[in-house]
Amino acid sequence: MSERPDTPLLDQVESPADLKGLSDAQLTQLASELRAETISAVSVTGGHLGAGLGVVELTVALHAVFDTPKDRLIWDVSHQCYPHKILTGRRDRIRTLRQKDGLSGFTKRAESPYDPFGAAHSSTSISAALGFAVARDLGGTPDHGLGDAIAVIGDGAMSAGMAFEAMNNAGHLGKRLIVILNDNEMSIAPPVGALSSYLSQLYAGAPFQEFKAAAKGAVSLLPPPFREGAKRAKDMLKHMTVGGTMFEQLGFSYLGPIDGHDMDQLLPVLRTVKDRATGPILIHAITKKGKGYAPAESARDKGHGVSKFDVVTGEQAKATPNAPSYTSVFARALLAEAAKDNRICAVTAAMPDGTGLKQFAERYASRTFDVGIAEQHGVTFCAGLAAGGMKPFCAMYSTFLQRGYDQIVHDVALQGLPVRFAIDRAGLVGADGATHAGAFDVAYMANLPGMVVMAAADEAELCRMVATAAAYDEGPIAFRFPRGEGVGCELPEDAQPLEIGKGRIITEGAGVAILSFGTRLTEVQEACERLALKGITPTLADARFAKPLDRDLILDLAARHDALICIEEGAVGGFGSHVAQLLAGEAVFDTGLKYRSMVLPDLFIDQASPRDMYDIAGLNADDIEAKVLEVLGIATLGAERA
Repeated sequence: MSERPDTPLLDQVESPADLKGLSDAQLTQLASELRAETISAVSVTGGHLGAGLGVVELTVALHAVFDTPKDRLIWDVSHQCYPHKILTGRRDRIRTLRQKDGLSGFTKRAESPYDPFGAAHSSTSISAALGFAVARDLGGTPDHGLGDAIAVIGDGAMSAGMAFEAMNNAGHLGKRLIVILNDNEMSIAPPVGALSSYLSQLYAGAPFQEFKAAAKGAVSLLPPPFREGAKRAKDMLKHMTVGGTMFEQLGFSYLGPIDGHDMDQLLPVLRTVKDRATGPILIHAITKKGKGYAPAESARDKGHGVSKFDVVTGEQAKATPNAPSYTSVFARALLAEAAKDNRICAVTAAMPDGTGLKQFAERYASRTFDVGIAEQHGVTFCAGLAAGGMKPFCAMYSTFLQRGYDQIVHDVALQGLPVRFAIDRAGLVGADGATHAGAFDVAYMANLPGMVVMAAADEAELCRMVATAAAYDEGPIAFRFPRGEGVGCELPEDAQPLEIGKGRIITEGAGVAILSFGTRLTEVQEACERLALKGITPTLADARFAKPLDRDLILDLAARHDALICIEEGAVGGFGSHVAQLLAGEAVFDTGLKYRSMVLPDLFIDQASPRDMYDIAGLNADDIEAKVLEVLGIATLGAERA
């Protein structure tokens, strides 16, 4: 790791107010220093690099021109917020990014008044900014500020329906609202869809800001340096079809495109908009993800997410895995099934790399679909594919699949369509924190009539669940698996489907039975090894299915043991709740059975290592051992931790 960069101007900045006295030339220098500091900080912590580097000049210009936090600056998704955090009084903690008790990797209301709206999922900024604008005009309370509302949204996030719903509403209301379209032709993956092509055409054919403004009669909005050339160009372009038309039809004044890395363009345009805008206005800024750092610029994802790295070489310090990741195992298993059945296809929402579908696309391009940041559409698209006789695998992170829940209910489950949901990043995910935790999918999927819900205990079980989903045509089916590497077990050469709704006994014991659902099984096994040293030998079973439950297995465990403990990596309302409902319905509790359910606690757990997060959740081996001792009435070693 290199030494910290020399940043004489940045060293004088404690808050955005300190930018007000700087000249435009000094602001340009400040942007250069801010870029160097961002690179240096992320080299120590890892995190989202490329997005922040792409908005360095924009971040400086916005804070120099507007009066934050009175003016509400809202970053969509907020992958790009590290430079913003550095300028807003958090530089002294920037090297704690994404660590336990450190700064969040996203904007967070509880962290700073300069973060007026928390984010981590995309396409929410315009809706939130419009809410602030209306609250301002209705008189809002003074402590919430009465200034401008500014949304910064990327071209990838702009592809989601929610962004257009917000723009449609904003155009109708006509409130003063500033939207900056940060167009870098990237989201996490390269862009897809017609909107990306449209935006490219806006600046490919006519690069001069004054030409665009002239053709639309918007010369009066331009800063003085642009006006003379704009007037000369007006007659020449008046009959041309011009960029910005789509946004103008939604009720926005359109300015752009401008160079988002050129302070000589950014500053006068932002100042003019601040002084003169009356209704909603969209500024189209062209930027480059990873700008100013060669290793990021040359990477396929433009340095979207990186581990700790050497600033000079860009080489990342990635640990050598002990086993393949669950995501890669899923990808290989799906390829194996697709080779046997040409009706299998794969759908993702702007996450081909993250979900492992990049390899599937390389082999089966015509059967792979990246719908962009549009989970709602992606789910219903899968429903249509299934109704048309295909076997779609809808591969999404648990946290993002939430965005398509209405479609899961009405377009898939209600119609009994055989969509296969491959739910990645199940459970707690570490540095991304609460916004990306896969905490709720078991509860929200298992409540749906006709839905089959599975959880893999290890990577071999994941292979079998992919095969099960491929073979199942009776209705929707879902299987979940966590982030990170597997346990290192041997993978089946030809994975066979599981019997629907049937679990398995791992080890026979007595007294207490533990029924595990998902990858906490390894922690349960460790706890059982410790308990064996105390003369306690629980029966251990892997449920495999949360729906349909293995009634025979559960009732047998309840009949043969004094206590039953269920363990899962999900929230209340999931697997353990379904087991409790079964036991209550069968009057098993009347027999005196002691029942406990270990689930994620009723709180959002901030970023930390996965191990630390599960310590907080009380779902590691120590906690499981303590729970067994407690239910057996033995003094627990967990008393001190409590």
